Amino acid sequence: MPDETRRTATVRTEHADAATVAAALGPDETDSMRTRVDGDVVACTVSRPTTGGLQSTLDDHLVNLRVADRVIERARSHIAADADSTDALDSTDEPQTTDTDTQPDT
Repeated sequence: MPDETRRTATVRTEHADAATVAAALGPDETDSMRTRVDGDVVACTVSRPTTGGLQSTLDDHLVNLRVADRVIERARSHIAADADSTDALDSTDEPQTTDTDTQPDT
């Protein structure tokens, strides 16, 4: 089908980790999509032969984009929380255990 009959749209979104977001979107991309990263921006261009197909593909892309961004944000917050709790520990914070089933040496 000639290019002039195709419908095309580009979605540009900003992200704290644009490269990771774009990589997360990769498995769901089709031949009608082209995604690139420019600094903190993910730009996805979609070209489809029908307006309905374009709308459907863009809708799927936006849902996947939101999920990828949220997962990355949650992972970062968990990593930060783990780093904060690890920094706060020292050797005196080790749990003390007592084995009550141990028989005394004879």
